[in-house]
Amino acid sequence: MSVPQSSLLTGTAGEELAASLKGRDFLALADYTPQELRYLIDLAIELKRRQKSGETYHPLKGKTLGMIFEKASTRTRVSFEVGMYQLGGHALFLSGNDLQIGRGEPVSDTAQVLSRYLDGIMIRTFAHRTVIELARSATVPVINGLTDSEHPCQVMADYQTALEHKGRLEGLKVAYIGDGNNMAHSLLMGAAKLGMHMSVATPDGYEPDAGIVAQTRKVAADTGSIIHVCRDPREAIEQADIVYTDVWASMGFEAEQAERERAFAAYQVNEELVKSAKPDYLFMHCLPAHRGEEVSEGVIDGKHSIVFDEAENRLHAQKAILAALL
Repeated sequence: MSVPQSSLLTGTAGEELAASLKGRDFLALADYTPQELRYLIDLAIELKRRQKSGETYHPLKGKTLGMIFEKASTRTRVSFEVGMYQLGGHALFLSGNDLQIGRGEPVSDTAQVLSRYLDGIMIRTFAHRTVIELARSATVPVINGLTDSEHPCQVMADYQTALEHKGRLEGLKVAYIGDGNNMAHSLLMGAAKLGMHMSVATPDGYEPDAGIVAQTRKVAADTGSIIHVCRDPREAIEQADIVYTDVWASMGFEAEQAERERAFAAYQVNEELVKSAKPDYLFMHCLPAHRGEEVSEGVIDGKHSIVFDEAENRLHAQKAILAALL
């Protein structure tokens, strides 16, 4: 289904939204209005169209992004690095072990030094407070490439992909089955901001953070979204437009793998479970996936799966964030 032409990218409204984003940090979806998030998604679709048509667009010519990686990544590193190149800029890979921050230099000192060299900083790390501290001390935009609490760039790509396939976001139901982790947190806030409904099913003890759920429900009250957290995956997936899952043991929790396999045994997204979703449901996963654990091969490799469209859109969604902020 084709995406309706956006009116947010042109005219006075588009100019005002563009101005509101310039120079901002991108740490969590809660920091952005529904209109700003939709503008970024629409911009991502437009930048994707330009690339596919062979147009050259270099708004970031001469600009440099520093990419700090304290957690390894495939999609985050490649998409940000390629994205900066396609926008006319340059990206630097900065391993946490190669920086003085890995030897005890305060985050605030690193932020101030890097701000003298760079036009923007992307960081993929563990504690969310590290990103907040970095942004507080930096004088250039800071982008959250992932923390243990949030994964906002991934969700921008996720909902861009949903829009491309469904033609709308408002009123769609997302069912998330599995660990109430950073993905669940950002998906919840994104859904509430964009007028989508979302149900989350997790085992006891693995629920999403109660404070984030409460914050999401407060947003949902203004947008008309319905947010539901439960134990039963069949209850959550009932009549879902989008079915989403993630690995049971995220990076940093590998030592809990065996324990989590037992806890999540009834939460695999498989052919039997998805019978409760809508007939035209879409399956999404942020990747990497463990086939046979959180999802069956038949689902992730089946006709409803759009995981590789989703992965591709990391490039386009992040280009939109880079172009808007830098």
